[in-house]
Amino acid sequence: MQKEIIDFIEEKGLSPFYPKGVSSRPNSSIFKSTDAKSVYLRVVNALSKHFVFDDTAQIWQCFPVGASNSEILRRQDFFRKIPLDLSNHQFKDFVLPKPYWNPAYGVIVVTEDEKIFLELKELDCPVKYLINEQDVLSLESYDLIQAIECENFSRAIEQLPQSIFLDSVEEAYLERHVRTLSGWKNIIENLSTGEGEIADIAKELLPLLPLARSVQVKNLTYEDMQNLLSDINDGVSEHIKSLTLSGEALLAMLHKSALPSSLKVHLRQEIIKTGLPDSLFIESFPVVLNDEECARYIKKQNASQSTSLAEEIKRNSDQLTKVSDKIKKLSEMLLLEDFKAGISMYLRTANHYPQLSEDFSMVSSRNLFLENAQPITFNLGQGQNCSILTGANSGGKTTLIEHVIQMISLLHLGLPTRGETKIPVFQEVYYFAKNKGSMSKGAFETLLTQLSTIKPGKSTMILADEIESVTEPGVAGTIICATAKYFIEKNCFMILATHLGREMQGQLPLGARIDGIEAKGLTELFELIVDHNPIMGKLAHSTPELIIERLAYSQKEPYFIHLHDYLKKRKD
Repeated sequence: MQKEIIDFIEEKGLSPFYPKGVSSRPNSSIFKSTDAKSVYLRVVNALSKHFVFDDTAQIWQCFPVGASNSEILRRQDFFRKIPLDLSNHQFKDFVLPKPYWNPAYGVIVVTEDEKIFLELKELDCPVKYLINEQDVLSLESYDLIQAIECENFSRAIEQLPQSIFLDSVEEAYLERHVRTLSGWKNIIENLSTGEGEIADIAKELLPLLPLARSVQVKNLTYEDMQNLLSDINDGVSEHIKSLTLSGEALLAMLHKSALPSSLKVHLRQEIIKTGLPDSLFIESFPVVLNDEECARYIKKQNASQSTSLAEEIKRNSDQLTKVSDKIKKLSEMLLLEDFKAGISMYLRTANHYPQLSEDFSMVSSRNLFLENAQPITFNLGQGQNCSILTGANSGGKTTLIEHVIQMISLLHLGLPTRGETKIPVFQEVYYFAKNKGSMSKGAFETLLTQLSTIKPGKSTMILADEIESVTEPGVAGTIICATAKYFIEKNCFMILATHLGREMQGQLPLGARIDGIEAKGLTELFELIVDHNPIMGKLAHSTPELIIERLAYSQKEPYFIHLHDYLKKRKD
């Protein structure tokens, strides 16, 4: 399963730092109505809330619903093996890698081979195609020259102290890999302290990070040389003060034609103190700089520094050429680990894997969408495949229907539930939510048309919420009973939430039962007291009088008070 996820990430080009944006949603093929699909997507979103990276949620596409029994069991086995203590908290500190390192030297790759030239261009290397001697002369301004396949101009290139020769295209401009590494520095250092495959990849890259260091080497400038020259002449002047010179020697020195031997010795000693080559100075009094030699020396020392770093990079070429693949692998593993860690947080709250069954049941099951949800027990099957769900407004009928869709979704994804469940592997799930518009002939016909397209069978679940709202109350109970009878005889499972339980009692089809969610009264804050657990086989009333009582006491409007008093007198 893990390999399939990695292959999917690679195929889709998913990334923790370059999200693909809106893409195809997780497969919801068994959910045949818009309302059913909507609940399924809410389940997926709830499961994804602990992911750090946007693209991690795309991994749900690897778990299409509608899978076979064996595939569901395989998925369950995958999730069972995810440790419960995984964390992706450190991922929150990871930001878009921004390479900060650039070679502190001008570098150019040169070749006489046109094919290699085009290949280097494709790799985005700074490259020059050599045609004539003039092209070689133009290279002198670069700090580092990397040559590959330069047979005709090899001797001329060798004369340039800043040149090195490469054996293959893979070695060309390895600085691009060092630049990439610099952007991932903090991530690599963080991941390398952990364990597992992702940490192993980071540890392989860790030794290469020093190549991206910012090295500040103080090179000698012409101004530095002038300062040293001043020190030399000061030392020579002090020595002259201690000498006794003849008139002839003084005259020769003034004309710079000759220096006394003792003065020459001291002058050499002063030059040696600088640690610089003698060729940079002209031995006279005062001593002066050899400008031509100084310019050559400055250029050479810069080239030497660049060549030194480039040689260090070249020594690590075997590892640097693998950087791109390893960074890509690291990126893919980050998404996988984020997925597993996010699911790990869910697994800490859910430890009952659904059993595949011919019947549907949930025992002490808690709703994924609710905080501090009340455990719910409910079942269908064994000759009672249809529940006519009755009860108070705001009692939880709609919530129970959506709870059932959650359980079906979690089964197909291979995930555990928050409570014991036994679930058939439904292949078609229809949900017709409560009509939010006005009653109309068009709405009624639309509903009937939708019901007619259902492919009935024992792998079909039909859920409907107050479908009586789209037709006349007088015949709604009869239509619901007839609908229930039709689909029960086709071996479908059904839950029909309605306020017409009393009207349907006398015509209930075989295989259907009436269940009720009771409202027992009001709290001191005038909130409904409801046991959300349906009482199977019992009709529950809508108890509108409790709603009116709540409004009368909480809002104290004359109209509500009048309604409450009227209903109370009738009851008495």
